Amino acid sequence: MSASIDLSGATPRRFTVADFLRMGEVGLFDQNGRVELIDGQILDMSPTNSPHAGLVKRLIRLFSRRLGDEAIVSAQDPLEIDLHGMPQPDLLLLKPREDFYTDSHPRPADVLLLIEVSDSTLRFDKRVKLPLYARAGIAEAWIADVPGRAIWISRGPLPSGEYRQTECIGPEHVESFSPLAFSKLALTRADFGW
Repeated sequence: MSASIDLSGATPRRFTVADFLRMGEVGLFDQNGRVELIDGQILDMSPTNSPHAGLVKRLIRLFSRRLGDEAIVSAQDPLEIDLHGMPQPDLLLLKPREDFYTDSHPRPADVLLLIEVSDSTLRFDKRVKLPLYARAGIAEAWIADVPGRAIWISRGPLPSGEYRQTECIGPEHVESFSPLAFSKLALTRADFGW
């Protein structure tokens, strides 16, 4: 039988990005796992299955070919949101920078488009990550729902953690769609393999 612990007088510690990076430098995290800093908490992320990994690779190729030097395509790399947040979105289209972000991690102002690929994490991505991105001022965030074969497009971030506009590009959608930052880039569901 385990004894219960009274935590009523305790305050959980919120880690900073600096704490998080230091922990990684000294090897506190499993090299084969993925962890993210979300609102000061270190979270283990779900393992990446092959449909998820395949869609990320497809999107890397798609955006690299179609945008060339107009954007840096970044996959599953850190995004420094604020003092207590460093998620690793599945895909970022970043403003070009000569150093390719070697001098510092990208920040919200560097993001032209953010994409999360969801195969088993749709609820978490919609309820936790999307509000985080809106509060950070990310202009446009997409969630690619692998099982639902849909793309949720959110635009117009509000400080409350919501987006002004959210549209679902589902199986019945036949028109092309474009990211705000690249209005001439016409995409279809077929570009996502659907």
